[in-house]
Amino acid sequence: MSRSAHPAGPRHADVLPEGHYTAPADDLNALDPKVWARTVGRDADGVVTVGGIPVTQLAEEYGTPAYLLDEADFRERARAWRTAFGDDADVFYAGKAFLSRAVVRWLDEEGLNLDVCSGGELATALSAGMPAERIAFHGNNKSPEEIERAVRAGVGRIVLDSFQEIVRVAHIAQSLGKRQRVQIRITVGVEAHTHEFIATAHEDQKFGIPLAGGQAAEAVRRALKLDGLEVIGIHSHIGSQIFDMSGFEVAAHRVVGLLKDIRDEHGVELPEIDLGGGLGIAYTSDDDPREPHEIAKALTEIVTRECEAARLATPRISVEPGRAIVGPTAFTLYEVGTVKPLEGLRTYVSVDGGMSDNIRTALYDAEYSVALASRTSDAEPMLVRVVGKHCESGDIVVKDAFLPGDLAPGDLIAVPATGAYCRSMASNYNHALRPPVVAVRDGAARVVVRRETEEDLLRLDVG
Repeated sequence: MSRSAHPAGPRHADVLPEGHYTAPADDLNALDPKVWARTVGRDADGVVTVGGIPVTQLAEEYGTPAYLLDEADFRERARAWRTAFGDDADVFYAGKAFLSRAVVRWLDEEGLNLDVCSGGELATALSAGMPAERIAFHGNNKSPEEIERAVRAGVGRIVLDSFQEIVRVAHIAQSLGKRQRVQIRITVGVEAHTHEFIATAHEDQKFGIPLAGGQAAEAVRRALKLDGLEVIGIHSHIGSQIFDMSGFEVAAHRVVGLLKDIRDEHGVELPEIDLGGGLGIAYTSDDDPREPHEIAKALTEIVTRECEAARLATPRISVEPGRAIVGPTAFTLYEVGTVKPLEGLRTYVSVDGGMSDNIRTALYDAEYSVALASRTSDAEPMLVRVVGKHCESGDIVVKDAFLPGDLAPGDLIAVPATGAYCRSMASNYNHALRPPVVAVRDGAARVVVRRETEEDLLRLDVG
């Protein structure tokens, strides 16, 4: 059966060939620990629990939709990254994945640094007490006001993303009587195996300064001459949701080649190399992410080997996990509103959220898992598409999955691995109210980001 054309786009006539779907799991009540937060389970009544609290209780107290964040899991994952890389490397949590003042405090307590990429993220970090020297400031178009605030605060590094920014940061730092530590972000021509919209190291994109044509070398040459800058290293980021380490190997080879050229031309060995983040997590049982200790071992060996070949001292390594820490630690809880069977196709399950709380399926064609959370069921599986309540045919949360055939309005379902980017990218489309983030730990729950209210929406509408 072919996919028919439609003037509004393919999502309006999405008919998939027979055999496209994998078989349903043997037990729809089972919760794959690879996909779910570590304290998630089911109680004696079959209700999903997190941190020892049933989701039915959380739904009653905090409403739905809601992001439920396993604080113990977050801290354990942060600690695992810190331990894996040890004292000779730096781990910067990528705040863009999800940032709140509670998260900043957890990171500080667990010994991680923080990567921010906007004035708002910087404000959140500083207001929660993260020491400025442990903050890195990213962004491809930082405003002069953002740069001045970062320099005044004393951030540990600013990642320079263009020739204009080299001059801009140097001028602002010098006018403030400071010498700002910087890294220069380069694009190394490596395209990681990932979605087109989140592959960031090929040259035709907005981030960084290309290695090709000597542009990166010229950027370093200019930065080294400016009194307001202290160039401490090179930054490279090759993409997101990556499972294959081969891309990092090629990137490290090219970055180290640049470091060698810098030494040979300027007599300077830059002390740091940042390999970015982008390590993948399990959204479904088919995904197979690496553990932090495996990643640390692989990256350290790659950089050490390349530096030995180039006869360079091995620089201090930095990495920037964001999704890899927070992604698996949260899930989104929804209430089912309607169940609409389409004979011969699938059943549409509409929930009380949608693309306003998880845009990734519509934006990236991301895949997710889903489970009946308020009870167990022995009913036969049915093929479903979990959709939201917005006025868009592309308002899809889980494109294809199996849920019990007796699913009914009022049931709670849960979508795991929504800790990264879902709340960060949430919107008020159709004037939806963004859900709360509820942190759960050891039988206690607390709101770390409250649910928006209609008063919040109207407060901004000054007309």
